[in-house]
Amino acid sequence: MLVWIAWIVSFFFAMNIGASGAAATMGAAYGSGAIKQKRLALLLCAMAIFLGSLSGGEVVKTIGSGIVPSSVLETDIVIIILVSATISLFAANIMGIPLSTSEITVGAVVGAGIAYQSVYVSKLLWIVSFWVITPFVAFLLAYLVGKWLNAKRKTFIHSTKTLSVLLIIAGFFEAFSAGMNNVANAVGPLVGAGLISVHAGIMFGGLFVALGALLLGGRVLETNGKKITSFSQLEGCIISGIGAALVITASIFGLPVPLTQITTSAIIGIGTAQNGFYLWQKQIVIQVLKVWIVSPIFSLAISYSLIKLLLDSDLYTVIAIVSVCLATIGTISLKKTVTEEKRSFHEHGGGI
Repeated sequence: MLVWIAWIVSFFFAMNIGASGAAATMGAAYGSGAIKQKRLALLLCAMAIFLGSLSGGEVVKTIGSGIVPSSVLETDIVIIILVSATISLFAANIMGIPLSTSEITVGAVVGAGIAYQSVYVSKLLWIVSFWVITPFVAFLLAYLVGKWLNAKRKTFIHSTKTLSVLLIIAGFFEAFSAGMNNVANAVGPLVGAGLISVHAGIMFGGLFVALGALLLGGRVLETNGKKITSFSQLEGCIISGIGAALVITASIFGLPVPLTQITTSAIIGIGTAQNGFYLWQKQIVIQVLKVWIVSPIFSLAISYSLIKLLLDSDLYTVIAIVSVCLATIGTISLKKTVTEEKRSFHEHGGGI
């Protein structure tokens, strides 16, 4: 019974991965107008993701046994890990925020490892370092190329049939890279627990991620394609090309990297080259950055708390974690209230 539950949760998580990854793969092609129909963009995304998943075995192995010992991943632990990651990702999809499935999955796995004091710390630090390096490289490359394009803008034609085709191809390969890297997040824990083989895992995982992109990816696609900044088709080729190259390279070495962060960082890099750092004041960018920081910690806390509550019957630890969360939320709310009161005081005058 537990095995079936683990499979169901895993494939539901895979569908949410598809919904979140859609924006990071076809957002550039859709946002620049190379693909005008949202449904067509999602269909191409789904096809490429499934094909890419067939080459994602190395990342599956990393998620399954490279962060915590496979002995930790009993069936009930796998269910808790997947539920924790799914809750985090589903919340982000409802908000229409492009979220890194690699971060929340690794966070959930680490939460289980901490609960049983079994984490490969050196391997974890190596993975986390690439969460910082790859988005920074994507931003820097996009920013530098964007600046160069601005200087040479008169020598380029930005909207041609050839560029549209190239952009669609680049987006397809970026979606391929998503399948290569992100399918492991859904099936890696199952493989680590011995509940499914690597081959079967990437086949079924790829199918459900593709379905998620096709059926649930519209809102996140709209966020990445339309709400952050506008860009030409040539700039879109650069964004998708950077994302695909970085993620495929990482996947070959079995590194789970934040595809959505890489692509969104490239989009922000292009936007910054166009409009300066004023873009960073846009609320959508600030919101995305906050979610990136909070999401792995959130999934880690959920995973750790569920294990302590459901498996170890350690209610006191759960109460302590919930208390810290409530105190943090209360502090943020209080700070916001004080700020609003000060603003109202200065705008309308005040005194006793």
